[in-house]
Amino acid sequence: MTEPTPAKAGEPCWIDLLSSDTDVATTFYGDVFGWTAETAGPEYGGYINFSSKDGARVAGCMAKDPATMGGMPDAWAVYLASDDAQATCDAAVAAGGGVMLPPMEIPEIGYMAYVTDPSGAAVGLFQPTGQVSFGYDGVAAGTPAWFELFTKDFAPTIAFYEQVFGWTTSSMGDTDEFRYSTLGDGEDAKAGVMDASGFLPEGVPAHWSVYIRVADTDATIAEITGHGGSVVMPAEDTPYGRLATVADPTGANFKIMGPSTA
Repeated sequence: MTEPTPAKAGEPCWIDLLSSDTDVATTFYGDVFGWTAETAGPEYGGYINFSSKDGARVAGCMAKDPATMGGMPDAWAVYLASDDAQATCDAAVAAGGGVMLPPMEIPEIGYMAYVTDPSGAAVGLFQPTGQVSFGYDGVAAGTPAWFELFTKDFAPTIAFYEQVFGWTTSSMGDTDEFRYSTLGDGEDAKAGVMDASGFLPEGVPAHWSVYIRVADTDATIAEITGHGGSVVMPAEDTPYGRLATVADPTGANFKIMGPSTA
């Protein structure tokens, strides 16, 4: 696997899973993607790091505290890189967003925080202070391939990420049928924002999604369902590959992206 270039400010730099059963999650992602799990120890709250078959660190996992997070569904989170976590939180508030979790120091690693954009979508941010590795190159099977935000408030949301995270966006479509912008342009794009106002069901909030690259979408779906997961949206061939939305055994949704069969 090619060593990924470190994330610049505003770019996706990490993903992790908030899980109600980390043992089930560890087994599931190991069986489906071949990920290995390593706990960071009690000093880091039992945080788990996942690595791909090639040894690249690709994701994290932390246990959901039922006392404080019992009403929250299990979910994947996307983190954007920040040069100054506190300044980014301040900018988020000034731009019409909010702060869910103020900057929290992770000894010898960095500072993490969670903010919300004007559409209510939560996104993590991370300011590294130590050596950090994220095995994202968008190509290797079993690694993060794409990061995407569904929003019902497209224009204010784009303005928020441009103002708070310094994004330079590129429009891929600007019609009522398809309105989509990316962080960066063409092959250099790092993430996307979809206007989901026309199809996101009532009661489903704006949210970030994680795509995992796979060698064969349909074969991976069989592995997912065979290991206790489920299909949320069936596989479909698109100009960007064969995509499907799936869930792990505790209900955390994610997407898979493989070669088109068309």
